[in-house]
Amino acid sequence: MSAFSFSEQQLQQLAAQVLDQARSQGASAADVEISESVGQNVNVRLSEVETIEYNRDKAVGVTVYLGQRKGHASSSDFSAQALADTVAAAVAIARYTAEDPHAGLPDAAELATAFPDLALHHAWALPVEGAIDLARDCEAAARAVDPRITNSDGGSLSTHASQWVYANSLGFSGSGRGTRYSLSAAVIAEEDGAMQRDYWYSAARDPADLLSPQTVGHRAGERAVRRLGARRIKTGEYPVLFEAPVASSLLSHWVSAVSGSSLYRKSSFLLDSLGTQVFAPCVNIVEEPFLAKGLASSAFDAEGVATRRRELVQDGVLDGYFLSSYSARKLGLRTTGNAGGPHNLLVSPTGTFDGLLAQLGTGLLVTELLGHGINLVTGDYSRGAAGFWVENGVIRYPVEEITVAGNLRDMFRRIGGIGDDVLTSSSRRVGSILIERMTVAGL
Repeated sequence: MSAFSFSEQQLQQLAAQVLDQARSQGASAADVEISESVGQNVNVRLSEVETIEYNRDKAVGVTVYLGQRKGHASSSDFSAQALADTVAAAVAIARYTAEDPHAGLPDAAELATAFPDLALHHAWALPVEGAIDLARDCEAAARAVDPRITNSDGGSLSTHASQWVYANSLGFSGSGRGTRYSLSAAVIAEEDGAMQRDYWYSAARDPADLLSPQTVGHRAGERAVRRLGARRIKTGEYPVLFEAPVASSLLSHWVSAVSGSSLYRKSSFLLDSLGTQVFAPCVNIVEEPFLAKGLASSAFDAEGVATRRRELVQDGVLDGYFLSSYSARKLGLRTTGNAGGPHNLLVSPTGTFDGLLAQLGTGLLVTELLGHGINLVTGDYSRGAAGFWVENGVIRYPVEEITVAGNLRDMFRRIGGIGDDVLTSSSRRVGSILIERMTVAGL
């Protein structure tokens, strides 16, 4: 029995109904996305069940164009009258919207025509009792690591399944189903009156690909205990190694800086950077939308435009932006199939984590970042951090209450290596990143 209330065919029929309504109400062009999702979240703390949440959502969003005037409306009601009213609301908005010469559907030639099976949907008939047991086992494994673990933020298991249809008046119709599961634990260690918290998690489309509760929990417990006895360090300039879980944030800043909205608003420190040396020569980044079971895999973007594998950065040189049809028109370029964001970014490693520690020599390993001190217009970067002091390639002791600062333009060019400790629980697959020099503020 399906977890969904509607079949894929029913969603496609509803989408066609919306487009028919848009035509009858005078729209010159229109698109519609209809989706349904179901999920379950279980949280356990100190072996006791804290929360059990179920969610079941559905939504329809319609965009209409009256020439180059655009209107959008949405609803969670799939009845015929509600769909007609939603279209009417979008048309009414479009009538009062100023004309935008760049507005409109993608060019028909850009739309996807091939829809390979990317193995995104993996049903899991997990009863709530089973979810509770897994969350409880995960937390128990974390608490059992060390007697200094005295408290817990809990263990959790989340399941989510969704299906969707996107269609437009150019004749395009695409659909899909996907699942996402995650398992996590967070615990608190205490020594000499000082407390430290840390966590670990695993996420995958296929439950068979999740790490075991024991593995996730043990990692969470180890990470919390190793932070005990943290000190501050002297202010200075040091090499900084961003551990894989936080290194992905550097990738996120780059994505924001080379995305269409930042570029046409001229709010990016990487304006006009296409074809230039943005990263150190050791950096190579690929966008791979056809990765089996990938968390951001898709044959088409949020506009129905075909996705494609792209070598975005080669030997540090930027070869591609992230553009929707609208942002591409604003910039005088072609869409890159990224309406809705990137599709699985893969960063090639240059060595092992231990090798990067040896390359770092004496400096800082960052395992946690705090705050949001990023200015995408200038590239200025300043964030609170915690981690470990490293001497001669060996981790010596934990550190806290420090700030790491620099400029993203310089940081990208000073990347000295990328580790092979890649986390697969993310659509941005990158290992630890070594920055050859940053300002570290401490004592």
